Amino acid sequence: MKILVTGGAGFIGSHLCRKLLESGNSVVVLDDLSTGSYDNLAGLEEDFGLRLIVDSVNNPGIVDECVRDVDCVYHLASAVGVQLIIDQPVRTIESIVGGTETVLKSCARYRRPFLLTSTSEVYGKGIKVPFSEDDDTVMGATSRRRWSYACAKAMDEFLALAHWVEARLPVVIARLFNTVGPRQTGQYGMVIPRFVRQAIQGKPITVYGDGTQTRCFAHVSDIVGAVVKLMDCREARGQVINLGNSEEVTILQLAQRVKKITGSPSEIQLIPYSEAYGDGFEDMVRRVPALDKAEKLIGYKPTKTLDDVLKDVVQFEREKLNLHN
Repeated sequence: MKILVTGGAGFIGSHLCRKLLESGNSVVVLDDLSTGSYDNLAGLEEDFGLRLIVDSVNNPGIVDECVRDVDCVYHLASAVGVQLIIDQPVRTIESIVGGTETVLKSCARYRRPFLLTSTSEVYGKGIKVPFSEDDDTVMGATSRRRWSYACAKAMDEFLALAHWVEARLPVVIARLFNTVGPRQTGQYGMVIPRFVRQAIQGKPITVYGDGTQTRCFAHVSDIVGAVVKLMDCREARGQVINLGNSEEVTILQLAQRVKKITGSPSEIQLIPYSEAYGDGFEDMVRRVPALDKAEKLIGYKPTKTLDDVLKDVVQFEREKLNLHN
């Protein structure tokens, strides 16, 4: 098949591209490289013939040309990371909602199957754990910039499902929980690569808040494998499916595990949310996925543990630091 991956130069996108190429597909990547990197696709153009187009999903002409010439579309292009969302809220909303609308219009025009990667952020401040796909969502006030990302991604989901309801456009929504692995950057607030980099460099490992908030971390290899299966699963069309790992850890425990696995002398520091993100920041206390639906549809079961994730990220970050030293 010939496949379009928007945001394919990003962390998850680049792993997805490699998997699709290794399965014998040809891949076109549309990415403006604002948060992605050409380095993430190193070798794929020469080894597999991947085609990279450096442009925005908000450019209707380019998007239409790309969608017309492929068999299906994985839409990953999006603003990423809490820090970017706090710092650049206009860009966050415009790139998410506007980009998805543009891609969906072209997919509808040419009847191309469409998979959207959404986020566990859409559960907002929900307190029912684990989070199931049909649970109610509870959002914070619009005056809290932190929730603009969640609302924008929720609108993406509404729009994709509207195309399914009105015209039976084949759409699937993969709602991703914290996805981690090699090539993820800590630049925009991603906690594991940030902790690992701090630990390796002997700097304080900075935990925001009191560290009692919990998260579940999935290895990117598990996630991209599941995403490909969902695109191929006819029963998944018109549905939202959680993908992640249900192994729960507090952020303070995570910092301690990173410190241990790296053998770092770093101290662990608690930083108030107000100092990290400004006044009025709100966070989820727990974020745990119900994975029954994914298991039923595609037999999804995570194969990688949190320790597997940490070891892979530590190895990647050490190699990266040695390369630049």
